[in-house]
Amino acid sequence: MRTGPIPDDVDDDDDVPRKGKVVTTTGGWPEPPPILLDELIAEVLLRIPARYLVRLRNSVCSSWRTLISSSQFAKDHLRRSMAVDPALTHPLMVYYSRAYIYPTVGVFSVRSVMENPPHEPTKVVPYEGRRHRLIIGSCNGLLCLHDGEREDELTHRAMLWNPCTGFTSQPLEIGGLFSIGGFGYDHVNDKYKLFAVVDKKSGESVTRMFTFGPKTTCRTIQDFPHNLCEDDSRGHMVHLKGLFVSGTGTLNWLLHGYLSFVWVISLDLVRETYCQFSLPSKDSDDDHEVEPELGILRDCLAVCYETKKTHWTVWLMKDYGVPQSWTKLAIIPHHPLLVRRPRGKALWPIYMLGNVLLALAPSGKFCLCNFNDGSIDFPNIDSSGDGMPRHRPLTQHSCLRGFHLYHESIVSPFHLGLPSCSSEMRLIKPKPIIT
Repeated sequence: MRTGPIPDDVDDDDDVPRKGKVVTTTGGWPEPPPILLDELIAEVLLRIPARYLVRLRNSVCSSWRTLISSSQFAKDHLRRSMAVDPALTHPLMVYYSRAYIYPTVGVFSVRSVMENPPHEPTKVVPYEGRRHRLIIGSCNGLLCLHDGEREDELTHRAMLWNPCTGFTSQPLEIGGLFSIGGFGYDHVNDKYKLFAVVDKKSGESVTRMFTFGPKTTCRTIQDFPHNLCEDDSRGHMVHLKGLFVSGTGTLNWLLHGYLSFVWVISLDLVRETYCQFSLPSKDSDDDHEVEPELGILRDCLAVCYETKKTHWTVWLMKDYGVPQSWTKLAIIPHHPLLVRRPRGKALWPIYMLGNVLLALAPSGKFCLCNFNDGSIDFPNIDSSGDGMPRHRPLTQHSCLRGFHLYHESIVSPFHLGLPSCSSEMRLIKPKPIIT
């Protein structure tokens, strides 16, 4: 389609306005040019996906650019995408290396993984920073990165990054070594918070809540109700990073006992208090050494168990915090390519599109489980350019990587009043092929 200015001589019809010609109404007064109301412009822009808004921001008039860049517009766009049109927030998977110190993270499209035919691989897009980046959590398009290059450092740092906008925040000094933690959004007070159990140089631990803002605050709160350094007969934590459940304002950790009980420790980011609730009961003949996995499906907390050593059972918590609301979503039979010996973990439920579940199997393979016909497929993910050469391709194994799901948004650190936003994480452009 040809683009550019419309020539003056489009038509010879006198009804078509031309340059220099005054168009009059029956009353003889000039007809005013059409004007789009500001409210209508905002409504149109709110319907555009985040990634395209970022591209538009630098190529539109100053008034539109100011609107798109405002914190209120970012909140309205996020609210609309979550409540009305989830397609506006493209779901993406980001991962980092847990075994080797690489300055890169990889990102790939979840929708592409679920929709592409096998002969069309989903490409991993690599980003590079100046330091080793681990991921604490994700919320509203923001990733909270654990900034630590060496394990023997006396203090760790954290920073916020939105891959869609490209902005990062200045690193935040945690004041010790990070152990248990999580990142989420306090929807009542409109604040983003980082929870951290910090190990001090003296050997003691302190539980802190950081609130991001023009002057980021830190306060000591009640100790986390589980001590990693002591034997706890109740069980052990499956993951040290809390899972944020949007709409509830909570971080969630799974405690797994070697008996038949499993439960969740929940931290309310609004009240900054803890509670716990049980998960669905296991069968008496289940293998209790296999750890369950927490996830979020359809905006609900989800958990997956291995059942009777023959299949996995996925449950949804329809009413958050109410154990009676656990509802069985699906039963997924074992597949030779999904099971790893010895078994140690259950299937990790990641994302649902229609009745198809994207999951990470104990074997280290990503899989697509179709609840309509019971089929299991293996997506084609091209990780050859992720900058992690010592790892096996994602099509073979995902071991030694840490994964986090996030949704694109235009919420950026500067919307929170954080100073000196920069671009510490940059997209690695592929090298040209020389023939």
